[in-house]
Amino acid sequence: QVQLVETGGGLVQAGGSLRLSCAASGRTFSNYAAAWFRQAPGQEREYVAGITRSGSLTYYADSVKGRCTISRDNAKNTMYLQMNSLKPEDTAVYSCAAKRDAIGTLYKAEEYDDWGQGTQVTVSS
Repeated sequence: QVQLVETGGGLVQAGGSLRLSCAASGRTFSNYAAAWFRQAPGQEREYVAGITRSGSLTYYADSVKGRCTISRDNAKNTMYLQMNSLKPEDTAVYSCAAKRDAIGTLYKAEEYDDWGQGTQVTVSS
């Protein structure tokens, strides 16, 4: 099991930027594929972006493609989500997740084994 802690959330105006971080501990992070998900009040959890173990491949939800960049630094056991041109509809709790299994998808929440507690992102109009 890997422990995940998200930081970097906050209140930002529309059009602004935020960089979220997900710090991993307890296991070798490079053995895990990882992703960001978000959940707004009253809505289903939504996939945002995923990244393979080495960081060589990344995949984005259409809703954030072109505005967000997922990356990781395995030497620092940390994953990032750079979010630009933020919109009010990006308001949600953002959580990082990790999965050890190399097969399957990056976008299905049920495939992930470990989750962080989440960080709130609020975008004002």
